[in-house]
Amino acid sequence: MQKRESLVGVTAPVLLAMFVLLSLSSSAAAQGPQTGPPWGPETPSFNLEVVLRGEGFGLVKFRQPNDDARIVHLDVWLRDLAPNTSYLLQRAVDTNVDDNCTSTAWLTLGKGLQPQSITTDETGTGREELFRNLGAVPPGSEFDIHFRVIEEATSAVVLTSKCYQFTVSQ
Repeated sequence: MQKRESLVGVTAPVLLAMFVLLSLSSSAAAQGPQTGPPWGPETPSFNLEVVLRGEGFGLVKFRQPNDDARIVHLDVWLRDLAPNTSYLLQRAVDTNVDDNCTSTAWLTLGKGLQPQSITTDETGTGREELFRNLGAVPPGSEFDIHFRVIEEATSAVVLTSKCYQFTVSQ
């Protein structure tokens, strides 16, 4: 019995050390090389996470890969809105970069130049992958940008964002 207690006393620290090392190595592996498109750097603001608030909640992951195509991907997620309802994501920009979004020239976003509805399910949740080609905008261009979500049938504004700054990447 004493021999077994002694073995447990010696083995426990070794097991703990092995557990810690395995945890660290699996954590490092999880943070290893990423697959998928190489997204633009974060400074200046080439990529944004836009929060939308109002009658529900929304999030837009606004991402521009580091490539010559200059396509911005807009992964949109809406929740707590009216069920089985179609919505549209809109943006307005101004080139006076001062964190004060004054533009009301709203553009409906979608799949390239084609506007795309975001339809909620029976729980009021909707998702859509949108994109916009910024090929005509010179790299390095900066602007203030803000977003809103409107109900497609009535054009009623249900969600809005704060003002963000964006720089077009190459």
